[in-house]
Amino acid sequence: MTCVLVVDDEPAIVRALVINLKARSYEVDAAHDGAGALKLAAARHPDVVVLDLGLPDMDGVEVIRGLRGWTRVPILVLSARHASDEKVQALDAGADDYVTKPFGMDELLARLRAAVRRAEPASGEDDVIVETGGFTVDLAAKKVNRDGKDVRVTPAEWHLLEVLVRNTGRLVAQKQLLQEVWGPSYGTETNYLRVYMAQLRRKLEADPSHPRHFITEPGMGYRFEK
Repeated sequence: MTCVLVVDDEPAIVRALVINLKARSYEVDAAHDGAGALKLAAARHPDVVVLDLGLPDMDGVEVIRGLRGWTRVPILVLSARHASDEKVQALDAGADDYVTKPFGMDELLARLRAAVRRAEPASGEDDVIVETGGFTVDLAAKKVNRDGKDVRVTPAEWHLLEVLVRNTGRLVAQKQLLQEVWGPSYGTETNYLRVYMAQLRRKLEADPSHPRHFITEPGMGYRFEK
């Protein structure tokens, strides 16, 4: 049974979606704010997320970014925002589709089915805790633990770490890292990467001068290995 996580602070919309989805044999979880959505997603691993952008505790784009730190679950944005730049922001953050309110239930359900069909198999991607011989990265809780103690990392260090961990074993190009961590206007500031990578190695590698986990591919990018 396909599990849908509905995230919206309007009770009438949540009720309508729950009724219509359950009538079509979907399993449904509901959250009314961003924090609740992230916790439910980590606990339940839904097959698709229907997300409103206007949440009481955080912007829906932040929820998208939080989810994309560890999962490729399809995200269907449902919002009253009609401006094209807001749609672009949500899609750039990792949303798969965007439906504006008011919406037709048939159209929404069709887009939801399409998003599920397009989704890649989730094998391995619902593992939100990544363990190495020396430290553990909890992508859902946004925590790093080394030798039984939490490691304090800055927001930029965390974002760099989660991009690399999310792509374990794959080379991540310098430009991609810069744009994902610092934004689309960055692409040549490779000194940022050197500085922050050195900081991560000091905090997490047993021998920072001979790293096992945070590997530099000279002139190309970086790679995380367990």
